[in-house]
Amino acid sequence: MQTSPALRSFFSVRYDLIDTGSALPFDLFVNSSSLKEREKFVRIFPSGEALSSDDLENLRKKYLQIYIPEDQRSLYMKSLVQSDHREDKDKASVLKDSALEYLGRIFDGKREFSTELLEAGIEGCREVVENMVDLLGEYGIDDLRGLISNLSFHDFYTYDHSINVSMYSISIWKAAHPKAPRQDLVNIGLGGLLHDLGKVKIPTHILNNPGGLTEAEYEQIKQHPDFGLELLLSGHVKVHHTIDVNVIARIVHEHHENWDGTGYPTKKREEEIHPMARACTIADFFDAITTKRSYSQVMLVADAVGVMKKFRGVKLEPWLFDVFEKHVDYVKSDIRKDITLSHRFDPTIPWAQLPIEEVKALATADFGKIRVVTEKKK
Repeated sequence: MQTSPALRSFFSVRYDLIDTGSALPFDLFVNSSSLKEREKFVRIFPSGEALSSDDLENLRKKYLQIYIPEDQRSLYMKSLVQSDHREDKDKASVLKDSALEYLGRIFDGKREFSTELLEAGIEGCREVVENMVDLLGEYGIDDLRGLISNLSFHDFYTYDHSINVSMYSISIWKAAHPKAPRQDLVNIGLGGLLHDLGKVKIPTHILNNPGGLTEAEYEQIKQHPDFGLELLLSGHVKVHHTIDVNVIARIVHEHHENWDGTGYPTKKREEEIHPMARACTIADFFDAITTKRSYSQVMLVADAVGVMKKFRGVKLEPWLFDVFEKHVDYVKSDIRKDITLSHRFDPTIPWAQLPIEEVKALATADFGKIRVVTEKKK
């Protein structure tokens, strides 16, 4: 039994991202009301029928915007990803928009958080990641970097960052395990997308504050891996049967653990840390210092890899980092030897200015000394 349009929710789609000439797996609607509070969606084209290019052009001339029911979003995503007529950047943009929608529901402070809300959000995220794995296909880490650079960013750091970490985690795992089963890629992708799930219990003004955190606020934000673990393994959350919730929970809980045991929340070290969490840590680090935000500058790839190399065996697993580095295209001679990141750097914080430190290689007593490089106030 189909839900009445009055009780359904809808999302808008671009006309140029609707295929013609083959049966559509989703319905097309328009909003017949000009008043937001009195929206009235009317179906104008049914699923199962083929839309001609002339039909689509006529709809474009007649209606400013076209919509698909929210409960058919997964059908739309799948058909778009499988289409041979669309560019990958457009496919990735739609997947990102969908992920933003699901993450937004989970983190929506205006709604009362509930197990049902979390379950629905996780299921939506799973569908996004399933399509993400298909889209990335043979994409390498460097190809993915180019794809991500073409995507628009959102004002809430956690959303954009989580989506990027998901894609990088998938690519890093494929590079390290070329014959990895598809479900492993889905699990690590979902773990990457939900790696900061516990932030739902952290006040938004702390999460999205590029102005710097107090020690008390930082201690509060460091609790998010424990919060995420609790949310996933409380015994009440039901997920799709293909998802290994225990693996997802370990990625969520351990992505801030360091290879040398100096991380948080439990100071696990080396092999004690789940392999997928180690991959997520590299993805988390790389995206945080190379992806442009609205309020911060980023590092060039060569500098980013050079800085990350200094954390090889400290924060990052040596072997996995070597695999990652091998699959990133950069010129070694371009790496600046005189900079590193402070050990207080934490990808979970939306830094207004990365805590870059300059390595002074002058003479004797000053050799190896570091200082924080800050911009002069204008």
